[in-house]
Amino acid sequence: MNNKKKNKNPLPFRLNIVFFVIFILFSVLVIQLGVVQILEGKSHQEEIDRTVSDKSKSPVPRGKIFDRDGDVLVDNDPLYSITYTPPKRAQPEDKLELAEKLIKYMEVDEEEIDKVTEKNKEEYWYMKNLNKANDRLTKKESKLDDDEQYELVLDSIDDDDLDEISDEEMKVIAIKRLLDQAYSLTPEVIKNEGISPEEYSKIAENLSELPGINASTDWNRKYTEKDTLRSILGSITNRNEGIPQEKEDYYLSRGYSRNDRVGKSGLEEEYEDQLRGRKEVLENTTTKSGDLISSDILVDGERGKDLVLSMDLDFQKKVDDIVLKELKSAQGKNPHLEDAMAVVMNPKTGDLLALSGFHHDKDKNEYENSPLKSFYDQHPPGSSVKGATVLTGLEEGVIDPGEVIEDKPVKIAGSNAKKSYKPLGSVSDITALQKSSNVYMFYIGLRMGGETRTPVPENAKTNANAREGVQKMQNYFHQFGLGVTTGIDFPSEATGSTAEPENAGQLMDLGIGQFDSYTTLQLAQYVSTIANGGYRIEPHLVKEVRSPSVKNELGSVYKANDTHVLDKINIKNDYIERVQTGFDKAFNEQEGTGYSRWHDASYDAAGKTGTAEQVLVEDGKIVSEDVENLSLVGYAPQDDPEVAFAVLIPNLDKGKGDDINHKIGRQIMDAYFDKEDDDDDEDEE
Repeated sequence: MNNKKKNKNPLPFRLNIVFFVIFILFSVLVIQLGVVQILEGKSHQEEIDRTVSDKSKSPVPRGKIFDRDGDVLVDNDPLYSITYTPPKRAQPEDKLELAEKLIKYMEVDEEEIDKVTEKNKEEYWYMKNLNKANDRLTKKESKLDDDEQYELVLDSIDDDDLDEISDEEMKVIAIKRLLDQAYSLTPEVIKNEGISPEEYSKIAENLSELPGINASTDWNRKYTEKDTLRSILGSITNRNEGIPQEKEDYYLSRGYSRNDRVGKSGLEEEYEDQLRGRKEVLENTTTKSGDLISSDILVDGERGKDLVLSMDLDFQKKVDDIVLKELKSAQGKNPHLEDAMAVVMNPKTGDLLALSGFHHDKDKNEYENSPLKSFYDQHPPGSSVKGATVLTGLEEGVIDPGEVIEDKPVKIAGSNAKKSYKPLGSVSDITALQKSSNVYMFYIGLRMGGETRTPVPENAKTNANAREGVQKMQNYFHQFGLGVTTGIDFPSEATGSTAEPENAGQLMDLGIGQFDSYTTLQLAQYVSTIANGGYRIEPHLVKEVRSPSVKNELGSVYKANDTHVLDKINIKNDYIERVQTGFDKAFNEQEGTGYSRWHDASYDAAGKTGTAEQVLVEDGKIVSEDVENLSLVGYAPQDDPEVAFAVLIPNLDKGKGDDINHKIGRQIMDAYFDKEDDDDDEDEE
């Protein structure tokens, strides 16, 4: 019996103790909840009702822009900043009181005073003379609603009333106007230029009596190069502009505030998403009346990502110097000459290595550095497009590889006689490129339109369908980027000017580059397509996007703009090689149109010259019927092309260009390969 008692399991007793402890704890919790909800619930609810939590975002500096070697082209210039973050439901009277306090410590520029409007002054006078203003209302008017009464009083304010406002009060009005521009719980810059250290310190020391005002730092965009690539880099809006009104919905839906500065042109606009950075997110706790209680950081801000361009600043400057020098030199003989453009790119990657464009403003006698001209200005380029013409003819089967045609004038009914710059004898597809035969290209064009006779009898009516022939040729030209967008990473570009012909003579003109107009960038993409064996590569200005670095150096690669092949032209490789041979002979064999300028180059270059006769028209009037455009395209080395270029100079007096296209092209290529040699020497050291 005793043994049974000793062996009894003690577990139920221990469980009872545990359950009892749990019961006691739950009882304490229930009592505490009761105290909170019943006894203190009203006071807690009142506290909740008294406060409101909102999130606000503070802007951060934009990303920087570097050249390919890490030299800074666009930076952020730090500066003192006075900001105002209005509470919810801030009243005009509160802002006026704040402005009157702020004027004790902050200087007001004359520029800000000049922005004060008549309405601003009337509103100020009203707030300072409420009783006097309301006395002007009749009994009938005083029964109207507040908004109507307000407008009536403002209408009653005359010049004599406004003359009472002193110069000091004008400064107060100017500050209040700035305060009025701020959005609830969003920092608005009141002043960030011309702030002295003393002024900044005074405001910082008196923030306690300046609700919503903060003394912090801001930044301005700093473009380190005055002119070089300036129009390519672009610009941003200022604080007064904020986001563009026409794009307001777009930006607001992406987390922007109305007073944010955004890219409005160039790469600043194109890469806005990368350059903008990540805003600092604050949680602001305010009273129901709008007074700020606390502000806590929820998300740390981060400066925008950096851009690394595909261009080297030193090489870009050399190209600019070459183009400007030759433009100035040629103007003595060419009174109509105003512009010169050049583009240099890697034909295998699409890296743009240099963009140059200059315009001479004759009225001011100034030269404008505008590389934008290289992909906005479009002109007929002349014979430099004959490579595309020959490839079109070969692929369409209207000429056979090696087919020989006698270079004699072509005279069809309804058109003037058309010929080459001189009789060239018998030419094939390759020698037609070497010697720049127009006649060979004429027959390709005519055959594209359905003409089968070679030669066409003099003054005979051709069977060629001009419209059909032009459309077919233009479709082929589009494969090279002629007459279509190149795809450059920029907000916009010109597509060239393509037209419909009225006669077969214009069909022949298309084949020699004297009908449609193209940009210098399109010509560079076209010759790159021939250089790399038939791949149309998308050109790009930005090589990489980098993560921001704390130090003044490049961060890790966030995104690389890798080679993007837009298309492989639908033309046999054998035909492309024949055109490459023609381009080689044009530069390196006697009777080649570029032989005298290129045969002695230390690198193995190939290319094609171009001359297009033009009628110069200004303001609808013919200025000259005796001008021409000179162009040049090329690449090197031939066996493994790493650089391609295009040069375009419009409106030279006929015969007075003095090979300016060759002078510019040759010097650019010499500068490029001299730089390559210098880089190789540095690597060896």
